[in-house]
Amino acid sequence: MDKRIRAAGITVLAAAAAGAVAAMIVRGQISRHRRDLFSPQAFKRLAALGHISREPASVDLIRLLRDFIAWEPRKMLRERAQTIVDRMLADAERLRLEAGAESA
Repeated sequence: MDKRIRAAGITVLAAAAAGAVAAMIVRGQISRHRRDLFSPQAFKRLAALGHISREPASVDLIRLLRDFIAWEPRKMLRERAQTIVDRMLADAERLRLEAGAESA
């Protein structure tokens, strides 16, 4: 019985450690993609937009993308960013309406 409990405890600790490492890796990738949004290389900016487009809508991301649109020299990347902003604004508005309906 003690061996089973010890094995289960080690398994739980290993899973928790793996989860913590995965969270740190994901956090690092998100911050790198946000930095790459203003990279001198257009391909890195496009890749950063692709990554950001999969993120849930947030005020910080919308502000970041609006800054990017004002800064970006390439029309294609500005339009892609504007499409993402429009989607995020629609998502945020839908969430606001749902929250208002639930509280009423």
